[in-house]
Amino acid sequence: MSKSHLRKDKTCLNCRHVVEKRYCPNCGQENTDTRKTFHHLFIHFFEDLTHYENAFWKTIKNLYLRPSSLTKEYLSGKRLSYLAPVRLYIFISFITFFLIALLPNSEDEYITSDQPIALKVTGKDGKVHDSIINQKKIKLADIIKANEAEQLKNHLSHEKINEGFLNFGYKNLKELDSCQNYGPAKEKLDDWEYSIVKKTLLVKAKYSQQELMEKFLEQARHDFPKTLFIYMPLFAFILWLFHGKKRWYYFDHGIFTLHYFSFLLLSVLIIVFFRKAMDCFVENAFTNIVTKIGVYAAYAWMFYYFFPAHHRFYGETRMISFMKSIVLFIINSILILVLLLIFMLYTFINIH
Repeated sequence: MSKSHLRKDKTCLNCRHVVEKRYCPNCGQENTDTRKTFHHLFIHFFEDLTHYENAFWKTIKNLYLRPSSLTKEYLSGKRLSYLAPVRLYIFISFITFFLIALLPNSEDEYITSDQPIALKVTGKDGKVHDSIINQKKIKLADIIKANEAEQLKNHLSHEKINEGFLNFGYKNLKELDSCQNYGPAKEKLDDWEYSIVKKTLLVKAKYSQQELMEKFLEQARHDFPKTLFIYMPLFAFILWLFHGKKRWYYFDHGIFTLHYFSFLLLSVLIIVFFRKAMDCFVENAFTNIVTKIGVYAAYAWMFYYFFPAHHRFYGETRMISFMKSIVLFIINSILILVLLLIFMLYTFINIH
């Protein structure tokens, strides 16, 4: 309990309600002096941080290792010992994507050398030649791209690379406009088809297939939090459709969904950190095996987690719960895929 002196004025500073004791019966604010010493500020911060850490780690432990236990505890009324579901999701979401953005990619690794760096590049004659880079420090990704770019430049033109990629029967924008202006009426495209094909040709002329896929993957990484956030209400609604309306409220399914999606984000964070931690060791057969086992085990737990969580929370027989879980998994996988495709289409339309 706070040791701050109580105010002589019994009127709550927050809601103006009469306060007979230490805490306002209307809003819960403590009726103490507003001016605090630095010592009080430090102690108050330390107490809040310690309490938050205890609640946080207890919440994380139950969330990751005990499927549905956190949801059952919350709905039973035991809420002060754990983080609230919405706060938990927001916190994990922020930590996951903020820290992943800070962690260096493998492509950001540098090679440092006092001597010029030599690249092996295949020339037009099919022979391997040395290409010298005089920089003392260069990104590994730049070396790889330089090597690949040189080989692609010598062997294939940009149009040749994309020839079979998103092919609508037109080689370039000039051919499309020619057919559209002077071709037979039956071969002309309507306005919507023309805009799609035109956009495709413009993108293909500017980016290679690999560059375009990199843009999609990069955008998908940024859109993933939005995808999860947008899909959560629909996920809870589908759970509501599959379970008894008299026993379960939509609120119950919403809490289950928040905890489950928090688990998914936490799993992604753990996998990323595990990979980065293993990168600190010398690469050999043993470390490669350990990395693969750890990553595969984490993915397997992500896949399996929903089944015991669903069974324990809804309390149905194992067979019924398993059958429902399979159907729910298929439905949600299809809907999430559709949502991701919509985001990818939006990304494609807005590529410049």
